[in-house]
Amino acid sequence: MRICIIAEGSYPYVTGGVSSWIHNLASQMPEHEFVIYAIGAQSKQRGQFKYTLPPNIIEVKETFLDEYLDEEGVWGKTFHIRNNQKKNIQALLGSDDEVHWNQLFELLRSSKYRNAADFLSSKDFFDLLEELCRNHYSLVPFTEMFWTVRSMILPLFLGIRNDIPKADLYHSVSTGYAGVVGALAKHLHGSPLLLTEHGIYTREREEEIIKAEWVKGYFKDLWIQYFYRLSTCAYQAADQVTTLFHHNKEIQIELGCNESKITIIPNGVHTDEYIDLPVAPQDDIIRIGAVVRVVPIKDIKTMLQSFAVIKREVPNTEFYIMGPYEEDEQYYEECQQLAAALELSDVTFTGSVRVKDYLGKMDMLMLTSISEGQPLAILEGMASSKPFVATNVGSCKELLYGLDDGIGAAGLIVPVMHYEQIAQAAIQLCRDQKLREEMGRNAFIRVEKHYRQQDVIAGYRKLYESLGGVPQWQGLASS
Repeated sequence: MRICIIAEGSYPYVTGGVSSWIHNLASQMPEHEFVIYAIGAQSKQRGQFKYTLPPNIIEVKETFLDEYLDEEGVWGKTFHIRNNQKKNIQALLGSDDEVHWNQLFELLRSSKYRNAADFLSSKDFFDLLEELCRNHYSLVPFTEMFWTVRSMILPLFLGIRNDIPKADLYHSVSTGYAGVVGALAKHLHGSPLLLTEHGIYTREREEEIIKAEWVKGYFKDLWIQYFYRLSTCAYQAADQVTTLFHHNKEIQIELGCNESKITIIPNGVHTDEYIDLPVAPQDDIIRIGAVVRVVPIKDIKTMLQSFAVIKREVPNTEFYIMGPYEEDEQYYEECQQLAAALELSDVTFTGSVRVKDYLGKMDMLMLTSISEGQPLAILEGMASSKPFVATNVGSCKELLYGLDDGIGAAGLIVPVMHYEQIAQAAIQLCRDQKLREEMGRNAFIRVEKHYRQQDVIAGYRKLYESLGGVPQWQGLASS
């Protein structure tokens, strides 16, 4: 079977998290061929893969959201779009109507346009946006609205016009742009669509937009609702939807996904790979670690502020931040500056490393994200028998406290962005070796019982086989 995995902002350009999940899925299913449809943020990432691809990944098709910057349209042309097509574009941008995505795909892939910019530079688009603003956004300056909307939807329209490799099954690993591409692939080639959500994409974008300084206040709701409409496209088109834990399923249903489509398949690890890890020297140093990408959503700054409190209370501590920092170099520099301002001399940013070389040396681990799905970093730490301090996001509470499984706590859950409470939880563990050891044992028992990688692969193998069936695109090609 040929499976096309559609990934946005992850594999193969960044390590950890969703990227590791995709790599493991393909590597552990050698009986299938995989095509990766990779949606990256910036064209400079082209070919900059962080993984050695397994031999059954036969193609990586790369597309980048900033490619719209190179597109130029002919201003003022008239293409005479139909009234229902006009209403469909307005529905995407905030009218009360439903978006009919297959009609939108046909309109935007029309050969009458040289490119996506041609449509967005046309008199047709100008007129439909003017009507939309008159009816729904009368208080927003039209010039600002025009350029905001154009920059907002041009990457989407560009993606809709891209070619998509034929496959027996399409597997989008988020909603958003990846979800729309999956829906488009199903529309074009007739093959089924599987949607997997690790974190809830729309909620993550909403949090980012609320905090973003580059989005003016009266445009924030426009951006947020736009991403919710992209998710609706994916939920409607998907034949099956998988997610990682119960609360995610509840959110998906709330956002309009049909409950009958949803299956829970948690993340997993090979616990035998985390036995007999290298250990730290026998000294009085307490080593705290974080396996994390240095990006804003992981809230490294709160992590550093909490360590400043820990360091004052427990001077014999060291902090290791293990993960890549190239993804957002400006944020990494800000984190370094904060560490310097807090006079933290015992903080090490390791960059990308083989985390198994470090995990066994840690006394405890920390995660301070403001949004998560089901973090592989926590599962890896639990498999290493390490206790955690983690914020109450995603499934962190479920991982550390369990769902009435009788095993006991594997760490402490703390509020998001509350560096003082994060610090006090860590100080409690620093001062109680027996508690650390007890929680570490609980962690290993829970992950061994509920979160085994072989169960993950078995679950997806079964789903692939039930959905893939006869290669439908081959049947269409021969008919």
